Amino acid sequence: MYRRDVDPLNHHHLFHFWTVVREGGVTRASDKLHVSQPTVSGQLRELQEALGEKLLVRTDVGRTVYRYADEIFALGRELQQAVKGRVTQPARLAVGVAMVVPKLVAYQILEPALHLPEPIQLDCVHERPERLVAELATYSLDLVLADTPAPPAVKVRAYSHLLGECGVSVFGDERLAAAHRRRFPRSLDGAPFLLPSGDSGLRLSLDDWFRKQGIRPRVVGTFEDSALIDAFGQAGAGLFAMPSAIDAEVRRQYRVRLVGRLETVRQRFYAITVERKLRNPAVIAISERARALFG
Repeated sequence: MYRRDVDPLNHHHLFHFWTVVREGGVTRASDKLHVSQPTVSGQLRELQEALGEKLLVRTDVGRTVYRYADEIFALGRELQQAVKGRVTQPARLAVGVAMVVPKLVAYQILEPALHLPEPIQLDCVHERPERLVAELATYSLDLVLADTPAPPAVKVRAYSHLLGECGVSVFGDERLAAAHRRRFPRSLDGAPFLLPSGDSGLRLSLDDWFRKQGIRPRVVGTFEDSALIDAFGQAGAGLFAMPSAIDAEVRRQYRVRLVGRLETVRQRFYAITVERKLRNPAVIAISERARALFG
């Protein structure tokens, strides 16, 4: 007779739990598996009894079980492919990019992951940082790029790794740049300005600098998505700020002019993971590129 604490794990039960997490609930999992909801719930209950733990997804136990299940079924797929002589699919790196992170910065930071000795498939998601960090809890994402540490309101045990920081440059189309380049930065008082949303790191830094300098720009619009700021700025709707580390790329891609630099306004970038220490080779390569980019 096997003792209960060494009974072999029922992979059928584990597969149902894994599917529930991936699909986002029992209802969707039952549709995916073409079985009834009570059947799925029963499988989860039996797995919980076997493990002696409640498998709530947002608990440490639930996240641990899901992580192991994901690795188990990935190995199973690799085994099937190896037996059938198929080419192994590249490893997947799922990255969440916060909407406020400039796309040029995201590309330059992530690009080294595409040139590793072992090829990977890079899957990127573009969302608000709190939603992306929540996805780390279910291991749907490996990494989140943001300009602030993990939001404290999101109850996820995550670690914010500072990738680097740099000053900020102000840009505008040819007309606005010519009008506000003289007497910079005092010329920003009353100038039309496009600002990121209020909860972004750059917005907080700019607001603090404006307040200390006694400068009040005329806010034309605020945007959650940095790509919209770029588009409106290129069209001449207002001045806008971008990291100084990508000055040349901004001028070339958006055909705008540099108005001036605000070296004391700092923009920081973070890699948010569930790992206290970075171990994934792709994430390490990303971190090293960021340090080179931001000096």
